Amino acid sequence: QLLDRSSFQRFAGLEHSGRVPDAKTLWVWRERLKKQDLIGDISEAVGRQLSASGFIARGGQIIDASIVTVPIQRNPKADNEVIRQGDVPPDWSDAKRAQKDVEARWTRKHGKSYFGYKLHANTDRRWGFIRCMEVTVASANDTTVFESILDEGNTGREVYADRGYAKVAREQALRAAGYRDRIQRKGEAGRPLSPAQQRRNRRIAGDRAYGEHPFARLAQMGGKCLRTIGLARARTVIGLKVIAHNLMHLARLQQRGIVPA
Repeated sequence: QLLDRSSFQRFAGLEHSGRVPDAKTLWVWRERLKKQDLIGDISEAVGRQLSASGFIARGGQIIDASIVTVPIQRNPKADNEVIRQGDVPPDWSDAKRAQKDVEARWTRKHGKSYFGYKLHANTDRRWGFIRCMEVTVASANDTTVFESILDEGNTGREVYADRGYAKVAREQALRAAGYRDRIQRKGEAGRPLSPAQQRRNRRIAGDRAYGEHPFARLAQMGGKCLRTIGLARARTVIGLKVIAHNLMHLARLQQRGIVPA
């Protein structure tokens, strides 16, 4: 994209440069970020830049997850059985192993199957920046990392999430920690939601929808599909996409003349 699109060259400050890095250079750079585990440090630096510009996390936080697909691995059934057990088929050569993703997993959503990983994101309600994130395999439950991506720096105390995150112990823990529970309620067999609970869910849905906006912007940036191998590389590349999203969103807000109150 740097080679083909002038908008990316302007964004990277390379529109007048004859030394645009090639794909191999970027790959080596990403590998160094992965090995030194620097995505968290870069994210914190960008967060400080957002705060310095006045865009502090406020209005509460919206927690949601989105599947990020990778190319499907075509393996024999016997090999897949070994992979599901956390091992590598013994007859695979080192070269073949380097080309196979044995960490990505299958999951189903809305009756459709997906293969890859999952981005768990915490978006601030007021400005729409992704403040905290985690990457897991696609088969991981959306609620697995809920508590670990709560943003203590958000000035709002509301925590929004869909009914998949509903859990009595979680709601009690949120209230005990000083948060205002805005997780949608979930009906159960023989215990449907009351009219009051349905109205509450509809009210929450309006605010929770803002958590979908970053995922849509990431999809426009190509963030809904990866061509990497392994969870560590997926975390690095998705982390870079989230960082780029936040910087581009900051640029848009500033170009529109939005000044934080």
